[in-house]
Amino acid sequence: MGRLAATSLAFVAVAVALLASIPGQAQTPEQAWSTFVGENRPDLQPNRIRIEYLEPSNKELLPVYWVMLRRRPLQRIREIFSPLRLPVELTVRTKECGMSNAWYQRPTITICYEYLREMRDAAPKETSPDGITPLDAIVGQFLYTAAHEMGHAVFDLLNVPVFGPPEADADEFAAHVLMSIGKQDARRLIMGAAYMYKDYFKNPTITVPVTAFADIHGAPMQRMYNLMCLAYGADPELFSDVVEKGYLPRSRIPACKREWGEVNYAFEQLIYPFVDKTMLTDVLAKSWVPYRAPPPPRASDLPQAAK
Repeated sequence: MGRLAATSLAFVAVAVALLASIPGQAQTPEQAWSTFVGENRPDLQPNRIRIEYLEPSNKELLPVYWVMLRRRPLQRIREIFSPLRLPVELTVRTKECGMSNAWYQRPTITICYEYLREMRDAAPKETSPDGITPLDAIVGQFLYTAAHEMGHAVFDLLNVPVFGPPEADADEFAAHVLMSIGKQDARRLIMGAAYMYKDYFKNPTITVPVTAFADIHGAPMQRMYNLMCLAYGADPELFSDVVEKGYLPRSRIPACKREWGEVNYAFEQLIYPFVDKTMLTDVLAKSWVPYRAPPPPRASDLPQAAK
């Protein structure tokens, strides 16, 4: 052994002995985890979501803007994600962009009026054969998009490590949110979000250039199948008909429970420690899809005395 190596080993031994002699109390696993996620950090606070509806200059977008002001969907987004303990304020805004898109750039989530207009125009004009109403499609797609961008924001602001492609991780974050924020609404939200891929069902075989697979987002049908697989894995009974209706190939079913389990475990380990538990309970107890009133009875259905 060379003199340099022997000297290095001696130094390491002395350092270990010195560290062992320092008095201290070992942390429990719970304490170590609290230190890691920063539960004692005063800068992490709930209720840090701000919202903005910016008026568009394009008059063609004004109807979308007015609907947003009347329906107040950003207030719902703020309330859903208010339990998150964030280090800074996060703004969620709608605005005119000159293109149809939505994105996150610290510290702002932007959803374009052009994108919302496309969402409105693509919604079914009446209840689809699969039972998806215009309201389900719009609310499901809007919440899925907002939750996807919120996933990007959470990963960034809370330094959540991700191993997969960020866009795929944000999709999984959004799917988990839709399945969790209100069990009574889960099917309507998921099926509404899946409706955005309806045009791809019309062409079971497609041809695309190889470079299409270089996009940071997954292929549209792959994203839809991933969404439906997570939903089925979370609640096979609630989504028992997705294969029959063509929303998920039967060959994918065996893996869905495990896929949901992995996403759910990641949420529990990496996201829930940053959530205010009391506020979360309030969020989970609410319904986030507007109530669908039953149609009024036809005259022939009314009792004779009421006619």
